[in-house]
Parts: sequence; C-alpha cells; structure tokens
Amino acid sequence: MATNLAKMELNPPQKTKRLFVLSQVLIRLAAFGASLAAALIMVTNKERKTIYGFEMVAKYTYSSAFRFLVGANIAACAYSLVSLPFVLMFSAKGSGQRCFFCLFLLDLMVMGLLTAASSAATAIGLMGKYGNSHTGWAEICSYVGHYCDKATHSVVCSYAALILFFFITVLSATKPKPSPVHKDTAVPVSLVFSV
Repeated sequence: MATNLAKMELNPPQKTKRLFVLSQVLIRLAAFGASLAAALIMVTNKERKTIYGFEMVAKYTYSSAFRFLVGANIAACAYSLVSLPFVLMFSAKGSGQRCFFCLFLLDLMVMGLLTAASSAATAIGLMGKYGNSHTGWAEICSYVGHYCDKATHSVVCSYAALILFFFITVLSATKPKPSPVHKDTAVPVSLVFSV
C-alpha cells in the first residue's frame, strides 16, 4: 500500500495531465483566433470620406498605436500557434520544470505585449472618439464612424486575446507538478494511516 501511495504522489493522475494539455491547447487555439481577428480587422480598416469638398482618408497606418496593435497581435497569433507543438511535446515527454518555466516566461511576455498594445490603441481610440478640448484635438469618429467601429472591434478582439493569454499564463504557472517523493522512498506509516 505504501508503494502505491508513493507512486500516486510521484506522478499526477493521467486525467489531470490530459486535462492540463487539453485546456492548454484549446485556450492557445482560442488566443490564436482572437489575435488573428484583431489583426485582420485592423489591417482591413480604411474609410474614405469627402467633407466640405475635402477628401479625408482614415487608415490604421496613420496611427503608431494602431500599427503597434497589429504587430503585437500578429506576434501573439504566431506565438500561440508555434507554442502548441512544444506544449504537446513537453507534456508527452514528461519534461522537467525548466521547459514549462520557459514556456511560462514566453506566455508572460506575450501577455505583457498585448497589454501594452491594447492599452495604447484604447487611448488613441478614445482620443478619436471624444477628442481633447484642452489640447485642441478634435474628435474624428463623427466623420469616419465605420473606421472607428472597426477599430473598436479590433481592440475588443485584442483584449479577448489578452484575457486568454492571462488564462494561459495562470495555467502554465500551475502545471501539475510531481511530488518530490522518490519511488525507492518508503512512505511513513503515519501518512498511510492518516489517509
């Protein structure tokens, strides 16, 4: 009985391991979709209007914050796709904590990148929607409403990807860890009877 208890403590149950891998894969695929949607919506965002005889063009490339949003979401999209085989490989091999810690650090960096990009795009989007009377910046969304709506949808998708990467980071940090008990080590009698 003591050896069975020691084996259970050494290896987490297979069901927990499978659930961990499945949730990692599903959340990474969802993050891939959200970041891809955010990038595609913003890249295709362009509106041309004639106002008082002047042609006004609104494109995402005119704003450094929106370009940063596109770049960050493309990076997050690529990373979430590239990291999938590593999650499967590390889990199948039963890799040590170092491999998963490296994956955790990369997940954390991508989450930070998405936080910065989404925040910058939100700030510029609010400036476009409401303007700033103190600095004399006029709002533009009353003129190019379709452009502002698509930018809002892109930022919302980017925040969705950010939330998914937050869950990925938490999941990576709480990976099922094997117990430090070795196979050859006997379990104390008091531990056996306390169960």
